[in-house]
Amino acid sequence: MTRMRAGRRRGGFTLIELLVAISILAIVAVLGWRGLDGIIRSRASLTEKMEQTRGLQLAFAQLQSDCANLAPTTLLNNRPYMLADNDRLTIVRVVMAENEPTRLQVVTYRVRDGVLTRRESNATRDLLQLDTLWQAALNDTDTAASVALQSDVLAMNARYWINTEWRPAAGLTTGGATNSPTPTGLEVSLALQGQEVPMVKSFLLGAL
Repeated sequence: MTRMRAGRRRGGFTLIELLVAISILAIVAVLGWRGLDGIIRSRASLTEKMEQTRGLQLAFAQLQSDCANLAPTTLLNNRPYMLADNDRLTIVRVVMAENEPTRLQVVTYRVRDGVLTRRESNATRDLLQLDTLWQAALNDTDTAASVALQSDVLAMNARYWINTEWRPAAGLTTGGATNSPTPTGLEVSLALQGQEVPMVKSFLLGAL
């Protein structure tokens, strides 16, 4: 009986062995948690970038449609139809709906408080009413609701393709005068938070 008890004591674990085993398990658990936390953070960052890319694609697709339907000067009687300045882009576009006459609409893209928004006015065939809508868009007195397209936008810049070169569009109104330039292309650059290089997209004006 004494020999059996001694054998049992020799076959068990000592306190030091238990502490060493617990320490190893704790280290493995910490390493596993750090790895899992890194995977979760990477996934969250990737998801955020995908959402940002999707929002930019939608914004650029809408802008491309507006640029393609840019109102021709023959319909505006020498009125301005595009102005880019101070994180804002204002466009007069043609609205063509089925079984309805062609109408004109003022569309404004603007960056405010880090959000790129799009606002469109009521469509009209009256040029005098179009003048009122144009001024309301420039003065931010348009009562139409804005649609948020993209968040975390720091700035928006634009350039016109005139003749054979890109020219800054800031403060350069197209239309409204006989000697005003007539750009055939528009380049929009969006500076995003967390992105070192801005997102740039070029559009053909009046393609449709």
